Amino acid sequence: MTQRTGITVTGRRIAVTAVALLTAALVAGCDDETPQAAPPPPDPKQELLAAVPTDEDPAFRFTTSDTSGDVSGVIDPVNQGMDIDTVTKDKDFTLEMSFRMVDSRTWMKVNFKGSKDIQKLMKLPTKWMEMDPAKLDGPDTLPTYQGTDPGNAEVIIRAASDVQAGEAGSYTGVIDPSVQPDLADALEGIATLGDAAEPIPFTAVVGADGNLTSLTLKIPAAGKKKASEYVVEYYDFGTTPPITALTPDKAQKAPTSAYDLLNG
Repeated sequence: MTQRTGITVTGRRIAVTAVALLTAALVAGCDDETPQAAPPPPDPKQELLAAVPTDEDPAFRFTTSDTSGDVSGVIDPVNQGMDIDTVTKDKDFTLEMSFRMVDSRTWMKVNFKGSKDIQKLMKLPTKWMEMDPAKLDGPDTLPTYQGTDPGNAEVIIRAASDVQAGEAGSYTGVIDPSVQPDLADALEGIATLGDAAEPIPFTAVVGADGNLTSLTLKIPAAGKKKASEYVVEYYDFGTTPPITALTPDKAQKAPTSAYDLLNG
């Protein structure tokens, strides 16, 4: 028993000595460390720019709204695809137009609603039609896939100043149109303000997933133009089905009347 007790005591002494040496080493190491400066606070403007959709994002839905009307659709970065739905209202009819773009191919669907059967008069099919760009007057006649930011949120945010972060992913700030020359070209409402435009207030929201979900500009009145809003919404990231090419059983070749409609 004496031998065993000696071994036990010796083991305890070694353990105590080891703990003491380790503690001393840790204390010395702490004394040698240089205090680290606190990281700078996040830049709200950069946070907003980072939230704008990119090619790395999955398919998502979008809507834009201004005085000219509403546009909605789907962006699919992986397949370079895009769906667009537009609604144009006239006193005699409502025109619903949809476009689908996958790579270099484009399909169109037209639906006239109103008292007169314009669809029948123009001999326009009600199903999807594949369009031939060579039969159109110019390259701008058909919409094309132009990236993952159809609402031009990035252009708007780059012109922003005094950006402040609020609660629940909300942001506020102002836009100076003179800072970003492309802004007037991107937004019709801003183009009407002219060179004397004052800063335009905006609000934005970034979702819990880090994606920009909405951006709203409060455009002031100018001349005969009333005050208005420009709204961009991006949503359903990852839950939106991908965009695929339409098969022959779901689309036909566009007749001459379809090109007449677009060529004006």
